[in-house]
Amino acid sequence: MIPALEAVIKYGGQLGVKEIVYGMAHRGRLNVLAHVMAKPYKVIFHEFSGGSASPDDVGGSGDVKYHLGTSTDRDFDGIKVHMSLMPNPSHLETVDPVVLGKVRAYQQFHDDIGVGKHKQVLPVLIHGDAAFAGQGIVWECFGFSGVRGYNTGGCIHFIINNQIGFTTSPQFSRGSPYPSDVAKGVQAPILHINGDDPEAVTFACKLAIDYRQQFGRDIVVDMWCYRRFGHNEGDEPSFTQPLMYARIRQHPPVSQVYAARLKAEGVIDDAFLPETESAFVSQLEEQFDAAKDYKANEADWFGGRWSGFNKPMDPETARRNVPTGIEQKLFDSLGRSLTTVPDDLQIHKTLGRVLDAKRAMFASGDGFDWATGEALAFGALLSEGYAVRLSGQDSGRGTFSQRHAVWVDQTDEHKYVPLMTVPHGRFEVHDSTLSEYGVLGFEYGYASADPKTLVLWEAQFGDFANGAQIVIDQYIASSESKWLRANGLVMLLPHGYEGQGPEHSSARLERYLQLCAQDNMQVCNITTPANYFHVLRRQMHRPFRKPLIIMTPKSLLRHPLAKSSANEFIGDGHFMRILSDMTPVADKDIRRVVLCSGKVAYDLFEARDAAEITDTQVIRLEQLYPFPGEPLAVRLARMTNLEDVVWCQEEPKNNGAWFFVEPEIEEALAAAGCKVARPRYAGRAASASPATGLAKRHQSEQAALVADALGLSVRSEIRRRLQA
Repeated sequence: MIPALEAVIKYGGQLGVKEIVYGMAHRGRLNVLAHVMAKPYKVIFHEFSGGSASPDDVGGSGDVKYHLGTSTDRDFDGIKVHMSLMPNPSHLETVDPVVLGKVRAYQQFHDDIGVGKHKQVLPVLIHGDAAFAGQGIVWECFGFSGVRGYNTGGCIHFIINNQIGFTTSPQFSRGSPYPSDVAKGVQAPILHINGDDPEAVTFACKLAIDYRQQFGRDIVVDMWCYRRFGHNEGDEPSFTQPLMYARIRQHPPVSQVYAARLKAEGVIDDAFLPETESAFVSQLEEQFDAAKDYKANEADWFGGRWSGFNKPMDPETARRNVPTGIEQKLFDSLGRSLTTVPDDLQIHKTLGRVLDAKRAMFASGDGFDWATGEALAFGALLSEGYAVRLSGQDSGRGTFSQRHAVWVDQTDEHKYVPLMTVPHGRFEVHDSTLSEYGVLGFEYGYASADPKTLVLWEAQFGDFANGAQIVIDQYIASSESKWLRANGLVMLLPHGYEGQGPEHSSARLERYLQLCAQDNMQVCNITTPANYFHVLRRQMHRPFRKPLIIMTPKSLLRHPLAKSSANEFIGDGHFMRILSDMTPVADKDIRRVVLCSGKVAYDLFEARDAAEITDTQVIRLEQLYPFPGEPLAVRLARMTNLEDVVWCQEEPKNNGAWFFVEPEIEEALAAAGCKVARPRYAGRAASASPATGLAKRHQSEQAALVADALGLSVRSEIRRRLQA
């Protein structure tokens, strides 16, 4: 494989390739790091002796050696090619979409996207045979081939076909003759070659890069070979494949097979091989000794496009707000862009009514809804030279027909995207393939390459992100700690209990909060369009990048109370981590505080005001992590007669934010000097399912938790809600 990859670099460079991004699993990874990526042997030895791959002051948990990546430049015949090997976890094939997303971003940098392009940046994915056939993410990535917004102009797939996956023989690990058969779904050429013939393998890879550069489609090289040892070097493969390994023990290694061939052809003599081996062992001994004194002196977090960004582990900058309001002139200009219909576009009559409502918002300065606040955030960033990339299922229209980022002519279906008319930046919105795992990995890879693009992935419903949990666990939550890789990806997850059943209610907020530590990411549950506007702009205006998880609303998209006024977008405004009550009460008169997050706040407002309760305040935590303990303590300290503190949530007790916020609220109460020591819980009982699918049961449960939080009669609150 090593000389074959060298051929890809050499001939790819001659055919216009400037950058190569590799993704691969563990088998052979150290070999690729050393001999393709030119990582010094002394560094590898240093890491295996327990040393860090990064300077001592960088921090992070680190990771095992065969998960690490690196980057380098290689020069063949005067042509330089930059290469990067992506770090990856043990989850098989997870790195594939990350590589493709990163390649797509690099192609954007090189203006290498479009018909006849995609020539300058090449993805190369190295697979195991069983994983290639068995992991569904492989097909999700093939599904990107040729799809607008995700196409990378073809990927070279190299399968190391050991004929055994982990300890399982092929007939038990797949139902097809070849592991590469999945590639037939996109009509990718498949080259089957003998791993004992290095020249044939190298020729196949030369052919592969030639094909990819010519036709811009995926191609697969399936190298049939074997592994001399078991699943790992301490394994005994004869436990499960005794006949095969009896044959392997009799079979000379490829170095001997090829040396015999070269001697027969007169290329080398008898002395060449032992002399070469001896010289190489001596070199390794020298490097091994040098490893004892080796110290990493540079961490490559912030080179290239990341130049100018801060170390993201700094807790001071991680919690600091930045001004994100815009000027009146820009606000008015964006209003015109978002409401002007071109003469040659015949829009849907319902969209016409939506645009009439938007014009009324800008004319009056009131009633700005969620979708308009979002569009203003996108447009303002574009005007400042940032790019915005939004993808997901239904992202153009919006799952709930709220966004309308793309206007479709009703006569010939040509499209118009208002935000594309905003100067300076680049806006793209893509209705993705019906994939969560693959698309989220792709967008993560894109965001890892480009900190100057606001990259957003939107789930059709929040808990559909379940299908991408591996990307969330292994990359979004932990790659900064494991691999020193910052990322500013935004996840938009529709969340809120409207009686629509378990799959359409909960985005599984608790799972994200459980992953939070060491300022690794941000989790928000926002209730106003203006605050949503500011958090999106904050994501780009701070000098660092962190993943941002937003529980986006459904019913609040059009809720009459979930509106913002023009002055909340204009001037010196910024994102508010906590929001006070919509009905202010003198601090000395407050007896009860109900803390909550998200849509339930409006249920509490309506029920409290209907019951004419005057001593209760509802405070919304718009950001749950990093937890806003200091501003919350300051707010609570002013309530000198406080008797009851409640945490109210819609989710079951074992879901939602309760178990995460309880100790944080206790700390805030102590810091505020309150008489109340602990919050009490008001919400649904613990449940195996995140929500009921029965409308009346939902109403009853919702009324009960609201009544409990406010100290109302449950029966009267149920009656009120059912009448409403």
